[in-house]
Amino acid sequence: MDEKTLIAKRVALELMDGDLVNLGIGLPTLVARYVPAGRHVFFQSENGIIGMSGPITGAENHDLTDAGGSPISALPGAASFDSALSFGLIRGGHLDVTVLGGLQVDREGRLANWMVPGKMVPGMGGAMDLVTGARRVIVAMQHSAKGEAKIVERCALPLTSVRRVDLVVTDLAVIEPTDAGLVLKETAPGVTVEQVLANTGCELIIAPDLRSMPLEG
Repeated sequence: MDEKTLIAKRVALELMDGDLVNLGIGLPTLVARYVPAGRHVFFQSENGIIGMSGPITGAENHDLTDAGGSPISALPGAASFDSALSFGLIRGGHLDVTVLGGLQVDREGRLANWMVPGKMVPGMGGAMDLVTGARRVIVAMQHSAKGEAKIVERCALPLTSVRRVDLVVTDLAVIEPTDAGLVLKETAPGVTVEQVLANTGCELIIAPDLRSMPLEG
């Protein structure tokens, strides 16, 4: 199993029956593939749809896309609307969960994910609205990149929001930001606590009930 699939499978277990969920661009879009059987989740895209699925072979609609511009399909009963209503849902606190990628998360649980200074970016997108407005924010990202930790003492990149995110799921661990700091709750299959700590750029609190990461509901 590759790292992205592992992360997506673990995040999918966090989605509850009836949740309205926004999936960010990139890795988070994979989460929709792994929702446990029998669990009904409604996926929203900030460009104006509730009830989207990934592209279904033979039923792709290139007039319908997710926030990243990839073609999607609309499930029976799906609703489409303009961006103003879509962001009204987000800013009004009606989203149960948003799953976003991350560039860095710091010891206080703050996320940086919208730009790297000096690099061309198309715009901030909906990340700031999503982190501020969703009831629960899950960050899905690789634990490190190019040998550099992505979970750090303090974000060096511009913050997306000062709000503390609710959960961080990586290819090595599940970490919960709390008032006391970052709590290591789970380690990925075959990964030791020492490996997690060696790839993390700040102190972690080891949960007394630390367990191996489940991947099936």
